[in-house]
Amino acid sequence: MLFRSSQSIHEFIATAKADTTGRLRDKIIDAMTTHETYWFRDATPWAAVEEEVLPALAAKAASGAKARIRILCAACSTGQEPYSIALLLHKLAGSNRLRGVPPSAFEILAFDVSPGSLFLAAAGRYSQLEINRGLPPFWRDHYFDQTPGNTWSLREPVRRLVSFKRRNLQDDLTPLGMFDFVLCRNVAIYFREDFKNDLFTRIARIIFPGGHLLLGGTETLFTHKDLFELERIRNAIFFKRLP
Repeated sequence: MLFRSSQSIHEFIATAKADTTGRLRDKIIDAMTTHETYWFRDATPWAAVEEEVLPALAAKAASGAKARIRILCAACSTGQEPYSIALLLHKLAGSNRLRGVPPSAFEILAFDVSPGSLFLAAAGRYSQLEINRGLPPFWRDHYFDQTPGNTWSLREPVRRLVSFKRRNLQDDLTPLGMFDFVLCRNVAIYFREDFKNDLFTRIARIIFPGGHLLLGGTETLFTHKDLFELERIRNAIFFKRLP
């Protein structure tokens, strides 16, 4: 279906409302949403995730306390954040820091509202510019293959650890199930306080007691003291779900 140019904002809104296919709505969402992301964004929390958080979760699986570890990346954009976790799991497994637990024991679910972003994320293929944003050569050389068009394709063992869904942060999150670790980074800063409060309440409902929430470097959580307590892990700030 082709959409003709609108002569006014009112005509554009009318055209969007009349579109029963949803294709124009998807284009609007892709145009309006923020797609800013890159590999291992902010070094301090990623060091904590590598050295403490993931090994501790693996220990629970190794002890039999957990049959499967579930991680959620909310508002994942084009996938660099969940794939950063998948890369760390393969690195940790290779150096025997997952207590014999294979990376496949971890389930990484990522969601975003933008269909365009999710299409790119699922492909696991990135331009040279995207690769250069936060990804040290070690990761590129060990876990990516160079592909035509000066792009890099993430290798299948890493890519298959992550599954993607289309979801809005306004949606009910409980159908996604419960998680041991949730990342919702650098997105709540764009919302009103009342929506942020509601969002973190809904996120708390899907984190197991003792699980962690990680926000962006400029974000904090002063509310919800009945649901979370601040915990410093290797100088990074996490929020631990209270019982």
